[in-house]
Amino acid sequence: MIRDDRIQLNDRFRKVFDLLVERGDIVPNDRSGKGIGDFADKILGNRAYGHIVRAFLNDDDKRCIDYRHARTLCREYGVNETYLIDGVGTPFGFDLPRPTPADEEAVAKKGNILFTTVEAFAGSTTGRDGWAQEDLSYFNIPGLAGNGLVAFPIKGNSMEPLISNGDVVVCREVQSMAEVKDNKIYAVKQNGSIWVKYVQKIQGKNDRTVALKLISANHLEHDPFTEDVNEHTRLYQVVRKISDLD
Repeated sequence: MIRDDRIQLNDRFRKVFDLLVERGDIVPNDRSGKGIGDFADKILGNRAYGHIVRAFLNDDDKRCIDYRHARTLCREYGVNETYLIDGVGTPFGFDLPRPTPADEEAVAKKGNILFTTVEAFAGSTTGRDGWAQEDLSYFNIPGLAGNGLVAFPIKGNSMEPLISNGDVVVCREVQSMAEVKDNKIYAVKQNGSIWVKYVQKIQGKNDRTVALKLISANHLEHDPFTEDVNEHTRLYQVVRKISDLD
């Protein structure tokens, strides 16, 4: 008999698979690198195992993905391993709190951008509970719509003259490392720290991003440095800067 934890793992696998199809990372009938056979080759090690992938996706089939192949899926497609293996968080590592139904009306009236402090943002954990001690406040900016937006004030001069100490940056969460573009400015959140830097991806085996080179605009005072990418790494693209006009 299949253990309950394996069944739950397979249920999460199905959700992740559907999201990857929605994002275009998997195209079931594709023959140019994104089809079921290509997926099976990456995850199970054999293109001919497409029928096994379909078995995992079939409600009437008792076969379930195992933990080893689930971890391979996370590495190959930038899936949040904590979600797929442990059922904690969300498939692509969202960190921003999701409004409860009771909040939705208030958020709609006040705005779609969460304003917080850099300390609270750096220290927050996945999900709403990580923000329990932070009063959530929202605002909006004309022309900046959508979800997943967070704003916080900058401390330091590492991005001068582009972004100055005291400026507020508005960032939009990035769902996977595949969306990150070299030499764009991102807020990089990892291990309780936040850096706002130009980012360059460092590729490892199978073109997987294994590290990020973080580069300051103020390169005369701040040298570039490298941070390894792990399951806790989160990126948010800087989409707007708000400066004091006084």
